[in-house]
Amino acid sequence: MSNISGIVKSIQDIMRKDAGTYGDAQRLEQLGWMFFLKIFDDREKEMELIQDKYKSPLAKHLRWSNWATDEEGITGEALLDFINITLLPKLKSMTGGSDKIAGLIRMAFEDANNYMKNGTLMRQVINKINGIDFNASDDRHTFGDIYENLLKDLQSAGNAGEFYTPRAVTQFIVEQVNPRLGETILDPACGTGGFLVCAIEHLRKQAKTEAHECTIQDCFSGIEKKHLPHILCMTNLMLHGIDVPSNVRHDNTLARPLRDWGPKERVDVIVTNPPFGGMEEDGIETNYPSEFRTRETADLFLVLLMKILKPGGRAGIVLPDGTLFGEGVKTRIKEALLTECNLHTVVRLPNGVFNPYTSIRTNLLFFTKGSPTKEVWYYEHPYPPGAKSYNKGKPICIEEFEDERAWWGKEKDSFKARVENEQAWRVSIDIIRAGNFNLDLKNPHSSDAGPGDVDQLLPKYEKLLDQIAVTRAKLKQELHHALTALPSASQ
Repeated sequence: MSNISGIVKSIQDIMRKDAGTYGDAQRLEQLGWMFFLKIFDDREKEMELIQDKYKSPLAKHLRWSNWATDEEGITGEALLDFINITLLPKLKSMTGGSDKIAGLIRMAFEDANNYMKNGTLMRQVINKINGIDFNASDDRHTFGDIYENLLKDLQSAGNAGEFYTPRAVTQFIVEQVNPRLGETILDPACGTGGFLVCAIEHLRKQAKTEAHECTIQDCFSGIEKKHLPHILCMTNLMLHGIDVPSNVRHDNTLARPLRDWGPKERVDVIVTNPPFGGMEEDGIETNYPSEFRTRETADLFLVLLMKILKPGGRAGIVLPDGTLFGEGVKTRIKEALLTECNLHTVVRLPNGVFNPYTSIRTNLLFFTKGSPTKEVWYYEHPYPPGAKSYNKGKPICIEEFEDERAWWGKEKDSFKARVENEQAWRVSIDIIRAGNFNLDLKNPHSSDAGPGDVDQLLPKYEKLLDQIAVTRAKLKQELHHALTALPSASQ
């Protein structure tokens, strides 16, 4: 662990010396495509051993092992020229007909940039990367953990934090939605691939044969709008044993008219954290029916999920408080959700789960398509003992979800065993409908949920009235002094 960790730390230290990689986002994007090429090259070496007739989609001079592995090899201006003039342009324009790998590489590099301006420092970074063998399971596993930490670093890189969902949240959602072998899984806003990786790990626990592993390779798909998280997502998937993650597209999911999603594209499972607090560019909302038109990203994704889930399909989604209490278009979207789907569970997370990217409170919504909602179970997730918020040093942990797991029950799709307690309560659809589909419902068992105890509130109210009376008397006195000090009109 310490060896790989040391390599990654020294890479970051070298990159900080370069004038072009001046921030976390630039360094991570640079590392993203470099790690991609090294991981891909290690994979190709493995394929050449397994398959007698394996043919690389890359020309020989573009393969990492050809230009990068010699420690005393090309460096300085010559290295920068090769990367800027030959390597990146060739990868961006790769053609391969129906070759999925060629298409994957072209998509991965279409917006890739070389930020480094010092070829000597770049050679030092390349030599360090060569110290990791991605074919060695120990190295790959250890680097996977470190890579996860690199992705967390994005949270402090300005808006790039939107690409990372805390691992505990993705794991809990995937566990409760419970994808099964043979089902199709989609994340339409997949960021760096956290949900997809969790889903793959969840399915691998069920896999018993080689055929099962083949199923896992192709059962999922993802779409990501921005280049940086897209290439990080593909690197992440390759690290987790996905040979050709070509079913992760670089695209804006919402740019496609809702009516164009056909029955064959419907999926069994959707797990996602769509960007929230953001607005789509003008015109995107016209891809949606008039009653659901909004430019708010999270709301449009909720409409999309209802459309592309198969009947009986299951979803787990992260949404902000604003969606729960919002009115207008939000009300119509929630009414449709509760009519077309069974919104069986809402887990209310406390403040700070997404710190420092945003302090917006979030919720985990779980629903099944095909039957209307009769009642919604709520679970208020508390802070761990002694904590008042989360931060980068003390993020939310999967162990905190133990109580939810126990309360949920082992049968993920049956909620008969659930009971109300201090954290959990249920609300009938009649009450929700009477409240104009407001889902921002407070815990009735919480001490601060209601107006409070009259015996405690009355003295406070009387004290407040006394303070108001004193303040009013002072203002009246000062106003009287001011008026009497004015010169009279006759003067």
